[in-house]
Parts: sequence; C-alpha cells; structure tokens
Amino acid sequence: MKQKILFVSATVPEAKVLEAVPGILLSEGVFKFRNLEITSLVTGVGAVATAWSLMDWIGKNGKPDLAINSGIAGSYSENIHVGDVVLPYSDCFADAGIEDDDEYLTLYEAKLADPDDFPFRGGVLFSTGEYTRRLGSIVTPVKAITVNRATGSEATLKNLRSKFNPDIETMEGATFFYICCRENIPFLALRSVSNKVEKRNRSSWNIPLALNSLTVKLNEVLLIL
Repeated sequence: MKQKILFVSATVPEAKVLEAVPGILLSEGVFKFRNLEITSLVTGVGAVATAWSLMDWIGKNGKPDLAINSGIAGSYSENIHVGDVVLPYSDCFADAGIEDDDEYLTLYEAKLADPDDFPFRGGVLFSTGEYTRRLGSIVTPVKAITVNRATGSEATLKNLRSKFNPDIETMEGATFFYICCRENIPFLALRSVSNKVEKRNRSSWNIPLALNSLTVKLNEVLLIL
C-alpha cells in the first residue's frame, strides 16, 4: 500500500535535499521511493508563510498519511554541531508575548492564553507520535523553539536560553507542529544545523554541509518509513 507523504520546507534549497536522495524518482510532480509517494511543498520563510501554504495545500489536496518538516536550524547546544541532523520532539512560539521594560513575558506568563489549551501542554507543542518514537534511535531528539526573528545578539541569546533552555531554533517549526496537531496529521521534523546561535557571524555558517547532511539522514529515515 502506498504511503502519501507531504515534505514541507521553507526554501527551495532545503526542498532540494529530497531530490538528492539516492534512488528517488520524480514522476508527474510526485517523488517515489519504494512504497512512498512524496509531494514537496515550499512554504516560504517564517510562521505566517508556513501556516498559509500548509493549510492551503491541505484544503486542496486533503490530509497526507505523514507530514515531514525538513530544513536547517541554529544550535544552542555545545553538543550539537554544524552539520548534525536532529529530531525536534518539542517546540514553542518563543517570542510570542510582551515586553515589560527589560523583562519578557510569554503569553502564558502574561495571562493572555491558557498554556494547556489544545494542542499545547504547558505552553509547549510535542511530536510524540509513532514516527518520532521510531526514529529516535537514528536521529538525536532535541528541544526546539520557533522565533520570528533569527537570534543574532548576546542579549537575545541569553534571554531565550534562560527561559526555554532550547537545543535549536527555527522560524517555522512550531507552526508546523501546531497545524499537524490541530488537523490530526501524523508528523515528524528533521533539522540540520547550519550555524551556532550566537552574535551574528555569517562566516561561521555552513549551509552546504547542513543540506548535504540532511540528504544523508533523510535517506536513512525514508528507508525506515
């Protein structure tokens, strides 16, 4: 039986890792790999673009058997290096809230939202389904945060690390988690580290390495699905 997968990426270079998987074939706009039929969706960068593109695709095509969010990320952890591929098991909207002088309050701390309103638990979204559990043995599970503005200062880094203790950050992950949870779509996320989260230093980024590593790991993942 064919398994229909939606492969969600923010940018074209991130989406192209799917094309580079050994043995994958493209036929009439659908990638085929063993018993998998994979449709690639490029959403654009950020939460809003991801939300619109994903819901628009679901409205037109129906729900896939599995949705995969794939792309690059920044690492907060000394143990997660540039080129490492990780498996986010939790995510949240880390910069949604209010500033009170030098203090930052989340929506929940400011009493503007209930941290346990579905699909949140304690203000956090979780990917704890069958696929994430199955892949935990070949991809390192991590705690992710999602931001609207990529972190590039020591002050923001310190605040986010203190409040959320994240392993990685992206600009789309929590939106993908939220929609999949609300739509009851099985999902998983794969992220490859392109840079350390630090005072902005583009010379230390290695996007080609991150994308190459993502292709290798994606091949392993697809063989298990």
